[in-house]
Amino acid sequence: MNSPGYGSTRKRHALHPPITIPHTLSETSAPRFSPSAYPAYADMSVHEGVAAMGERIIVGGRVLDEDGRPVRGAMLEIWQANAAGRYHHVRDQHDAPLDPHFAGSARVFSDDEGRWQITTIKPGAYPWGNHAKAWRPVHIHFGLHGQGFAQRMITQMYFPGDPLLPLDPVFMATPDAAARERLIAKFDLDYAVENWALGYRFDIVLRGRNATPMEDHK
Repeated sequence: MNSPGYGSTRKRHALHPPITIPHTLSETSAPRFSPSAYPAYADMSVHEGVAAMGERIIVGGRVLDEDGRPVRGAMLEIWQANAAGRYHHVRDQHDAPLDPHFAGSARVFSDDEGRWQITTIKPGAYPWGNHAKAWRPVHIHFGLHGQGFAQRMITQMYFPGDPLLPLDPVFMATPDAAARERLIAKFDLDYAVENWALGYRFDIVLRGRNATPMEDHK
């Protein structure tokens, strides 16, 4: 992807067509990711028994194929900034507080109906230096793994009503407006817990005309 508004893509985008390397059976069918080999941890709102700072939310949805059928056993790796807009990573030098009780990552598996769910803290926006007064909208990263190492897709989930969305070159790098809408979670009280957390729904469609845009498919 070479997006004029997204400055670093000028140095990172491919200059030549990709070279196709045939996948072997082991790359496309094994090893199979499973909770026994990769334990799930779905709650980012607490660490070592202490609640993280910020607005607690529940985010859930389904992983679906192009025909609306559930995708079972997909592994979702999820990471995000904390409520102040800072990642728990040594290279993040944003002048915002770190929360020792927020690790900022989770791993879940879709069930037989394609459903998944996490509990987390709503992340904050943060500056990223792409252009003057550049701030990333509030977002959560998702990495989806299929049945083997060669099957991985990455996307970002945004929140409704964020005024930074039309100003963000990463979000706007998806050229189709309808496709961009599929990157925005829907506020959903079905996921909320009374007197405890609000809820958002984010369904991930892997293929077809209603597919969720992925970072390598823009």
